[in-house]
Amino acid sequence: MVIQNGKDLLIKIDMDGSGFFMTLAGLRASRIAFNAETVDVTSLASTGGWRELLDGGGVRSASISGSGVFSDADTDERARQLFFNGIKMAFQVIIPDFGTIEGPFQITSMEYSGKYDGEAVYELALASAGALAFAAI
Repeated sequence: MVIQNGKDLLIKIDMDGSGFFMTLAGLRASRIAFNAETVDVTSLASTGGWRELLDGGGVRSASISGSGVFSDADTDERARQLFFNGIKMAFQVIIPDFGTIEGPFQITSMEYSGKYDGEAVYELALASAGALAFAAI
């Protein structure tokens, strides 16, 4: 993997539940994080007292966050609709020169802010809500 532009890491939202994805407009920063909790199965019989972990155990999750400026009424409205109705929807994250992550997410927070001498901005956070699929580029 070679150096990539940060602007190429895209977060896309399913606009109508049919798999029609549009990039969340106005994002200036975006991030996806993966987590895999472990299940400790260490016992008195563990060799040398070393911790042992259960293969395939635990909970896997992903979180997405982003921040930006308002620039597209359609994706802004869709994100607000999903948040206020508590709806899980398919999202895609395009990771340049790596692949696409797709699956159900729920928007867990939305923040709006602005300074008197600057633009209005928003921040949002999403939590995975089911199995995710990965497709390599």
